[in-house]
Amino acid sequence: MASSPFERTQRVAVLGGGPGGYEAALAAAQLGAEVTLVERVGVGGSAVLTDVVPSKSLIATADAAVAISEASDLGVQFYAKGSDGKPLKPQVAINLAAVNKRLLALARQQSDDMRATLIEAGVRLISGHGRVEGPNAVVVSTGPGGTDFDRIEADTLVVSVGASPRELDSAKPDGERILTWTQLYDMKALPEHLIVVGSGVTGAEFASAYMNLGAKVTLISSRDQVLPGEDEDAAHVLEKVFKRGGMQVLAKSRADKVERQGDGVVVTLSDGRTVEGSHCLMAVGSIPNTRGIGLEEAGVELTESGHVRVNKVARTSVPNIYAVGDCTNFFPLASVASMQGRTAVFHALGDIVIPLEQRKITSNIFTAPEIATVGWGEADVEAGVADGIVYKLPLSANPRAKMMGIKDGFVKIVARKGSGTVIGGVIVAPKASELIYPIAVAVERRLTVDQVSRVFAAYPSLSGSITDATRAMHLFNIS
Repeated sequence: MASSPFERTQRVAVLGGGPGGYEAALAAAQLGAEVTLVERVGVGGSAVLTDVVPSKSLIATADAAVAISEASDLGVQFYAKGSDGKPLKPQVAINLAAVNKRLLALARQQSDDMRATLIEAGVRLISGHGRVEGPNAVVVSTGPGGTDFDRIEADTLVVSVGASPRELDSAKPDGERILTWTQLYDMKALPEHLIVVGSGVTGAEFASAYMNLGAKVTLISSRDQVLPGEDEDAAHVLEKVFKRGGMQVLAKSRADKVERQGDGVVVTLSDGRTVEGSHCLMAVGSIPNTRGIGLEEAGVELTESGHVRVNKVARTSVPNIYAVGDCTNFFPLASVASMQGRTAVFHALGDIVIPLEQRKITSNIFTAPEIATVGWGEADVEAGVADGIVYKLPLSANPRAKMMGIKDGFVKIVARKGSGTVIGGVIVAPKASELIYPIAVAVERRLTVDQVSRVFAAYPSLSGSITDATRAMHLFNIS
């Protein structure tokens, strides 16, 4: 049915082209809106250009290095003959300059592909620094030195400005020896000794990657375990793998300051101890890029930390302004930002909307092994927040894991007591990010452990551990 000639097309302006802004712009264009997207660094934002895409590409390279080094356990041997005809001891060499060149090229290619998709969908793209001007306009500074201005009027604004690495005055990054995670890709050679300050997701991922690439790594954690707040069993497995790989993990150790000293760095801990290394990665969180872009002047409510307060459909305190991604107080994941972007536009343009629930969000930590989670955890059950039972099956019991030489990891299922409905799960395994999907489906669709157990898994397969775990839970008299 054709629209009335008197019906004006809805105008949507998106500030920031990260995963959330990209999806918002694409969804709005598909729904027939007139869409303008403003981005200062390139489509995909920092997630694609300096964060998620390059970091996971680096991790993939590290995984390849581990696969080569551990191939001898499976009977695969690499050697070269010396001048005397005898085998030489093999070594895995990492050309970090080539690795970084490749992963940055992949990031740029991904950004270009996303840009092409938006243009094909009819989205107008403007490159420049944008700021909100009231509830119905975005002003963009463009041209040399930002001297030219472009004003975009809109019925709906979507703010997707992301976040930046948090910097400490006592450990100011210099881009050479003291680094944020966006500056790692300028290194031309593998660091001789990388000190990682911060044992959250970012710190753990880079510590894992550089250890597996062959660098000496020291991980400084202010908490009593790596990955504070994550499943305790998963954190213990990862810490065991780290120590077995030669990483020094300093728990309950707070870094007071980081100083450059010649061709290296010195980290001073709060108890007076010092740690010396060649480089230091500061992984101490991030701050939202919300300052000075007109949000408060437009009436948008921010948290004390500067994050935009949003509800389950990504709406802010101003009815026609939405915010998505890491700049919000919701959940800092690229997949969540994408879903928020679509949800925001669907809500604004009157399409079907399903409010987002944090308990149904699947997250993954790209260490080796990976750690994937969804729904309620064992800590929630122990605290009485969730009425459930927990079953953990070691991955070493899985036949495919034995064939692949996998020694570490497990599948953990959390089910509602009485009904047997799956309400959560944890997987620690290679490619846990892929294996968690059936558990996420079970949580989303409220399947019981018996229903999941009746699904055929290929034999042998790592996913067979999921059906094995749910079959074992039938014996717990939960249904």
